[in-house]
Amino acid sequence: MNAITKQESAGLPALAMTEGELLQVLQSSLYPGAAVESIKMVLSYCKAAGLDPMQKPVHIVPMWDGKLQGMRDVVMPGIGLYRTQAARTGCIGVTEPEFGPDVTESIGGQQITFPAWCRVTVKRRLPTGEVAEFTAKEFWKENYAVKGGKDKSIAPNAMWSKRPYGQIAKCAEAQALRKAFPEIGSEPTADEMAGKALNDDEFVIDGSTGEVVGRKPAVATPQRKPAPQAAEATDAQPAQRQAAPAANGTAATVGEIAFITKKIAGAGMTIAQAREAAGLDAGDTLDGLTRDGFVALKDALA
Repeated sequence: MNAITKQESAGLPALAMTEGELLQVLQSSLYPGAAVESIKMVLSYCKAAGLDPMQKPVHIVPMWDGKLQGMRDVVMPGIGLYRTQAARTGCIGVTEPEFGPDVTESIGGQQITFPAWCRVTVKRRLPTGEVAEFTAKEFWKENYAVKGGKDKSIAPNAMWSKRPYGQIAKCAEAQALRKAFPEIGSEPTADEMAGKALNDDEFVIDGSTGEVVGRKPAVATPQRKPAPQAAEATDAQPAQRQAAPAANGTAATVGEIAFITKKIAGAGMTIAQAREAAGLDAGDTLDGLTRDGFVALKDALA
């Protein structure tokens, strides 16, 4: 690619740049601080899809690659690109977001009010002339990004704390657009990933799906130890039934805590109910959850 031509609006002449000039412009304005190799990925993506890189249709998102065991930049579409592609292929409207009831909870020690869910409908005109509607309903607790950090906080990060409605609305709209226009792809948008990668570089990306699947392990994950055999009952010391594996002291990761929090919400249970079902000590938070406790909760919710 010796030159990249950007078609300006009607009535204006086309502006031609060499690849080097365009790289310099993108690196200094739209993608400040990004590596040249990452910007080249953006240009390749845009060239393949017939997109104008100067409109920033995609974002560069740094993520931990579990397969490569290292950080790598991932090119992800923005929700604006989904909207543009849908508009070109028959989208005739997107409804205003409909929110579920407000919920006020203490999550990771942080008090926050958020909508239980958000629903968005996308309308598409089919080749037959009929109008089909595609609705997506996304739950806030299944989408929010955790604060993480050295304290492994499961509280929502700054973005999701500041915009609890706006963030979940973007997730619902992106999902509805994917359902209505599967040809635009199944990759999550950078808007949906906001905070999960940009503010915490320890999240793991599945190279085949582009989804965040957990947190970069600081140490090798220990194997679950078999439960010790119950001692033979005596009058002095009756046998105790092992309700859950004994905690080995290894703290659960922020990704594991976030995963189990969403599993509990999806099961329609409170944390206290889930702890009881897993045979853990009573409590209404997951503070101090161990790796074995995570496994016990995961098994109980399976």
